[in-house]
Amino acid sequence: MDNLEITAQKSSDIHHVLQHIYDTVKDNHKGTLPDYIPELAKVDPDKYGLAIVTNKGSIYSVGDVETTFTIQSVSKALNYCIALELLGRDVVIGSVGVEPSGDRFNAIEFDPRTLLPYNPMVNAGAITIAGLIYDHLGDEAYEFILDRFSKAAGRPLQLNEDVYKSELLTGHRNRAIGHLLLSTQAIKEPVDKALDLYFRQCSISVSTLDLAVMGATFANLGQNPITGIQVFDMTSIRNTLSVMFTCGMYDSSGFWAHDVGLPAKSGVGGGILGIVNRQLGIATYSPLLDINGNSVRGIESFRMLSDEFGLHAFDSTNRGSGLVSHFFDH
Repeated sequence: MDNLEITAQKSSDIHHVLQHIYDTVKDNHKGTLPDYIPELAKVDPDKYGLAIVTNKGSIYSVGDVETTFTIQSVSKALNYCIALELLGRDVVIGSVGVEPSGDRFNAIEFDPRTLLPYNPMVNAGAITIAGLIYDHLGDEAYEFILDRFSKAAGRPLQLNEDVYKSELLTGHRNRAIGHLLLSTQAIKEPVDKALDLYFRQCSISVSTLDLAVMGATFANLGQNPITGIQVFDMTSIRNTLSVMFTCGMYDSSGFWAHDVGLPAKSGVGGGILGIVNRQLGIATYSPLLDINGNSVRGIESFRMLSDEFGLHAFDSTNRGSGLVSHFFDH
């Protein structure tokens, strides 16, 4: 069997696995749509997509992978990486911790030892990160973030105006968090500018394929494997992946690390982004959420993928991700 035939066989095997996962998971209708952001409660609950992009640019997908949705809290991981690059680790760590909180993602609760947000993956931490970026870039901050997100996805992204306006009208809890952050000097005036940047970053529209390419960009040491553009700094990626692993899945991050074993970030828009370092970006989209705000179908999909391909960081078959190399490297 020559190399072309081996490559074709591997691709067939991967697509077969993805199709099996899709067929198994698609009829799971558990979970609910988030109604505290009215626009998110209007989406089609049956949409479901699964995509994998390798660090060499190969794409494997099934389902509604081109359906767009708002990135929501997945943006927190990208923004944290941007903040580390712009401001440096010491400045960022001086404003936001890296410890799991054990509280709801929108909790009005800070670390009692430091009076800082527990980590950048909860709302308080992400609003602080937005404040730091705004303080550094001023009114150009949103365009800078949108451009960086677009380069990571490999195509121009846009704001979902309806979701943005919906968040502006209903984001009272986040405003309360913002003003509490101001009172502890975690962020500076003008707090409304930091909040607006946070609402905007969460309202950027992406597809499952976009998230998978973003993940592959992280996995590929910050270089988009499809466009070849260097998007993120390597050191910032390392620190971001570490926090994603311990804090990225809201209040079920411990179970995720135990069962799936990958750095990941979820969003209440229904997306989940996962990364196999140096090898893969993985993304799912399904808007029905569990009680922690994570996509029900998404979590089930990642569990099956992790088991099938030995993706767990501590899997006995994952000898430096050798099993991944066997399936995905061409």
